Amino acid sequence: MRYISSVTDHHQGDGLDIETLTTTIEFFNRFYIRLPVAQKLPFTTLSVLDTLAFGGPVRLTELARREQLSQPGVTQLVNRLEQDGLVERRPDPDDGRAVLVHVTDAGRRVGEDRRAERGTHLRPLIEELTSDQRRAIAQALPAMTRLVELGQQQRGTVRT
Repeated sequence: MRYISSVTDHHQGDGLDIETLTTTIEFFNRFYIRLPVAQKLPFTTLSVLDTLAFGGPVRLTELARREQLSQPGVTQLVNRLEQDGLVERRPDPDDGRAVLVHVTDAGRRVGEDRRAERGTHLRPLIEELTSDQRRAIAQALPAMTRLVELGQQQRGTVRT
């Protein structure tokens, strides 16, 4: 696999090529989301469950905004997930007229199981990397996590 590298797109002289970064993330993301899993669920379903599991309960309007879905679309999805026992609606303690969507333990396990399955497929591939490559990935994880946090803060999707 060849990556496009641009000498002019290095960030402030630190050697980080933004074009290569974005290309690599896109290639890795496509590879990662297609790893074999036992339970086939749509990406949107998994994303909603993870949003609720990691971000906490939210109103439907906020969930639609975070997931970049229409209000009717997220309502239909939440109805299905509720029927499947993966989410539940509870009254909003701050506003008795509103409800918050909560992930259930079963919904949380869907994401946990998916990550465990993907880890099983990644492990032998990671073992083929050199120790320097594994160390480089390990050292990049805090920065990648921070990048996600910054993006969520900028989009207003971090729960306060």
